[in-house]
Amino acid sequence: MGMRVVTCRQLLTVAFLPLSLLLNVVVPALSFQDAQHITAILGESVVFNCNVDFPEDHPVPYVLQWEKKVGGTGEDIPVYIWYENYPTHAAEEYKGRVSGVNPESSYGQASLNLTNIRETDQGWYECKVVFLNRAPNQNKNGTWFHLDVHAPPRFSVTPEDVIYVNLGDAIILNCQAEGTPAPEILWYRDANPVDISATIGIFNDGTELRISNIRHEDIGDYTCIARNGEGQISHTARVIIAGGAVIMVPPTNQTKLEGERVEFTCEAKAMPGNVTVRWFREGAPVQEALEKRVDIRRDGSLIVNPVSADDSGLYLCEVTNGIGEPQSASAYLSVEYPAKVTFTPTVQYLPFRLGGVVQCYIKANPPLQYVTWTKERRLLEPYQTKDIVIMNNGSLLFTRVNENHGGRYSCTPYNAQGTQGSSGPMEVLVRKPPFFTIEPEALYQRKMGDTVEMPCEAQEAEDTQKPKITWHRRDGSPLPKGRVHIAGGNITIENLRRTDFGYYQCVASNEVATIVTTTQLVVEGTQPHAPYNLSGNASEFAVTLTWLPGYSGGPDYKQDYTIWYREANVANWSQIPVTPPGSTQVTINHLTPGTKYEFQVIGKNALGDGMLSKVIEVRTLGSKPAGKQPDVVRPPPNPSEKSEKDFEHSPDDAAGGPAPGGDRRDRRRSGRNRSVPKPKDVIDFSVVVFPTDSAGLPAIPPILRPRGPKPGPPRNLTVTEYPNGFLISWQAPVEKANLVQYYTIKYRTDAQWKTLNKQQIRSEETSFLVKNLVGGRTYHFRVLANSVSSYEASDEVKFPVPARVKHKAITAGVVGGILFFIVAIILSVCAVKICNKRKRRKQEKAYNMVACRITDSRNGGQPPGVSQVPLKKRKKGEELGSHC
Repeated sequence: MGMRVVTCRQLLTVAFLPLSLLLNVVVPALSFQDAQHITAILGESVVFNCNVDFPEDHPVPYVLQWEKKVGGTGEDIPVYIWYENYPTHAAEEYKGRVSGVNPESSYGQASLNLTNIRETDQGWYECKVVFLNRAPNQNKNGTWFHLDVHAPPRFSVTPEDVIYVNLGDAIILNCQAEGTPAPEILWYRDANPVDISATIGIFNDGTELRISNIRHEDIGDYTCIARNGEGQISHTARVIIAGGAVIMVPPTNQTKLEGERVEFTCEAKAMPGNVTVRWFREGAPVQEALEKRVDIRRDGSLIVNPVSADDSGLYLCEVTNGIGEPQSASAYLSVEYPAKVTFTPTVQYLPFRLGGVVQCYIKANPPLQYVTWTKERRLLEPYQTKDIVIMNNGSLLFTRVNENHGGRYSCTPYNAQGTQGSSGPMEVLVRKPPFFTIEPEALYQRKMGDTVEMPCEAQEAEDTQKPKITWHRRDGSPLPKGRVHIAGGNITIENLRRTDFGYYQCVASNEVATIVTTTQLVVEGTQPHAPYNLSGNASEFAVTLTWLPGYSGGPDYKQDYTIWYREANVANWSQIPVTPPGSTQVTINHLTPGTKYEFQVIGKNALGDGMLSKVIEVRTLGSKPAGKQPDVVRPPPNPSEKSEKDFEHSPDDAAGGPAPGGDRRDRRRSGRNRSVPKPKDVIDFSVVVFPTDSAGLPAIPPILRPRGPKPGPPRNLTVTEYPNGFLISWQAPVEKANLVQYYTIKYRTDAQWKTLNKQQIRSEETSFLVKNLVGGRTYHFRVLANSVSSYEASDEVKFPVPARVKHKAITAGVVGGILFFIVAIILSVCAVKICNKRKRRKQEKAYNMVACRITDSRNGGQPPGVSQVPLKKRKKGEELGSHC
């Protein structure tokens, strides 16, 4: 260590002696003004130079005492005391660090050498020289020193070397340093001073760097520098984005023979790299499943040694470092072994005159190839034996059991690895099965809240055990708790509910066979059961749903349906009633292309809503648009547009466009002088006619635009074809539905919009039946919800009318024309016949009159005065002369 030498001036003080020397000398107070200031570096050495001026330059005995003044208390602590021929005294904290100087050195004889300087050594020191048996010299009695200890910076608190963060996190980097003078703290990022911003700030005298809402550009190396006049130090903390563990080398499927060793790899990387690896077999930790035969290495690999037949299964490796979700990978272990029999029952039963099975309990991997059977120690050939078949699992199936099928059997399984031997002998006994003595009725119909009792009894055959009777629901659901009582074989269900509807099975079983009888319980007077077999067929903008109806609740109840649908991952459901009521098919229009939707159906009868069907997911065709178009604010409808009568019979529709002059008529009407009411809070547009724009909407001058509130747009507009026409249906607006006064339906086949309904559709009505649409043409529809002073339009729906509608009309016209032509021919033929008949009658009458006249003339004529007798009609076969 270096030594710093300071030469000081002797001051006169009052000498005093330590008490140990029994001296009684008074020391007067001194001033710090003439003190000498010494600066030393931490850990170095310093010499306080203090001379001894003997009286009259004659050496005399003296005592040297160095003291340090303690700040705050003002006490003096003896640091060093020296007296010739006496032991030297040093304070506890200065022992080994203070000493006098060499008499031959250039320093004064009273100088003090202080080594290995500490920060606590800083302060005031006084050199006192006391001469024994001498009067004190008032001018020269001591020297004051002030020691300043300087220390280079050293860190007391630093941030971690690597800090893992996620985007959006907030962190604080804390960096504190000590030293003399107090060090200054500076912050750098990637060798550049940190820029203070809205998300980055320096606080607490520079010791804290705070970053909120971390972004990609905040990632980097942050350096804290502490510096003072004695030096500087630095510490760097790396801020990086944390990364969850990622499996780099996943395990792979393996096949091993029983008794071999298997190793699955699972190598993972992460940042930070404190990766924890866990292994599972079929969902359970491998330590529990495989016990002592398993070992997990530090690199994550799994070793099973040796493997057994039961070790086959799915093994899953899960890795995590505490960041994000754990990652996993799996592999299948297939342990192969020769086929073996796992269990051999000593006795098996076959039901007489029924089908039965003699089991061979086999375990094999690779799969079973074949099984050989022996009966009475002779090879059994099932394929050459009537009524016996070997099943795929190796068991023997007897299609119809007889007495000859009893005996002692054994089986031997084989696979690609061979066999581990035959089963033990199995005694097969043929016995008669149990039979039902009382069976439940095929159908029980009860009302809600009623009680139903369904009997069932069975009897055992000779030399067999009494059968045990149990009741089950055929669909596997449990019997209702607390309302079911089973006594013997009879079951009683109290307080019937809708959920009790279904099929029930009475099962009688003993060691020979199990027999089952089934009955149905129908609970009437309930809400509908859930529809089932719901399916959907998607297009780009629509989904067509079909389903099968659930039980309606009884013959006196009819059920209607409501569709619930929503986009996937959206909380709220939309509802559409199915029209016409009772229909089991509906099309949901105006959906977004390339979007997944969820659908379910619920039935409703007079008692209320039923149960919802299962939810299905259907994705519309096409790709999803980048963004939804903003809603267009439209003015009120034009009352001068075409009505339903024009829709059904207008020549515009037949020609596919407007009639000549149609637009001019509209313009003439709009140009007439009409009385326009003065502006009020509400404007009645029913007495004002405006021209239409290119979209078919009324062009309202700005001064006449409505100022009142408008309702929300109608929802879920659909068009459905029925035998008697086309049903246009919609739903009321969600917002401000109370403002709706009436609805208007608009349609177009070209650019011009027209009004479909002749009269206003009341606000409570949400459907309209159109009877005539031109086949093969595409129509566009929308519905306007009108308030007193404004309106809002629904989304536009496109509906192509099938060409068969047009063909149907043509066929009907042709058939009608043919029928009319046939009727006309028939009427013409009838008219000709009638005319010919009348003409023939006239001719016969004239002929008869002529014939009579000729006869009379031959007979001499008629006497004068005698009137002529009218002619009678000649009958067939009569002679002409008889009518005269």
